[in-house]
Amino acid sequence: MSKPITDFDVNNLDPLQALIWQFEMGADEAIADEPLDRFKASESLSRQAGQSGRASLPPNGGGARPAMPARPSGGTVAKTPPPPVQPGGGFLLSDTPHEARQSARDLAAGATTLVELREAVEKFEGCALKKSASNTVFGVGNPEARLVLVGEAPGAEEDRQGEPFVGPSGKLLDAMLRSIGFAREEVYITNILPWRPPGNRQPTTAEIAVCEPFVRRHLELIGPKVVVCLGGSAAKTLMEEDRGITRLRGTWKEMPLGAAAMTDITAMFHPAYLLRTPEQKRLAWRDLRAVAQKLS
Repeated sequence: MSKPITDFDVNNLDPLQALIWQFEMGADEAIADEPLDRFKASESLSRQAGQSGRASLPPNGGGARPAMPARPSGGTVAKTPPPPVQPGGGFLLSDTPHEARQSARDLAAGATTLVELREAVEKFEGCALKKSASNTVFGVGNPEARLVLVGEAPGAEEDRQGEPFVGPSGKLLDAMLRSIGFAREEVYITNILPWRPPGNRQPTTAEIAVCEPFVRRHLELIGPKVVVCLGGSAAKTLMEEDRGITRLRGTWKEMPLGAAAMTDITAMFHPAYLLRTPEQKRLAWRDLRAVAQKLS
């Protein structure tokens, strides 16, 4: 077995160490058949931009100031609409973030059951995470559950199996639920994002905003008594807060479910964080007891 990688020059690693280093940096699976040299592609784009810029200069070397566009007769300059966000720039496809979010909102509102909502999510094309994910991870559990737990996004194992919280963090979550008298089958578990971000990276604000209508409709259709946000991204999104998870955990709010219904919502540390920081399980146990008391 290769020695642990500590203080090193990344350019002088042996092949096995280089592979281990890539895995630790989050590059744990291939998303293309052939490797892409992005440095070479960047240089090519820079050369093309330079040639394009030189070709557009006037014959005198650019000394003359280019003519300003004519102002419309109404006295105002027409605004150029923003270009659509490209897959490599914002992880959205053909629509702008606003258009993609509106499309998600329309699809979600049209779903009257969880089955219809799953179909709407699976046919949604407004988020490019879908293109790199192996599966759509919708949700699992009791569709009439009194307790719903919402995580951030699927991990590698969840992406492979198409079910939320099935890896090591899922096993810990099952144990946490058992500690307050709930089996996994009695609750409902889902995520803010139904698709895994490559390399388990942090979801972008745009990705969360685009997918948010689906998770909110998810909660409306189930109508739980209590919603628990697992981790900072889920808590900030559903509790509409700017504070981090350390400040949000253990706090409670009321959240509307549709036009009339309300539910109690709180936040806890994500099980994956608890695996890395076991000393925080003391606070998680305190939060779990508060959840059990709300449900009693």
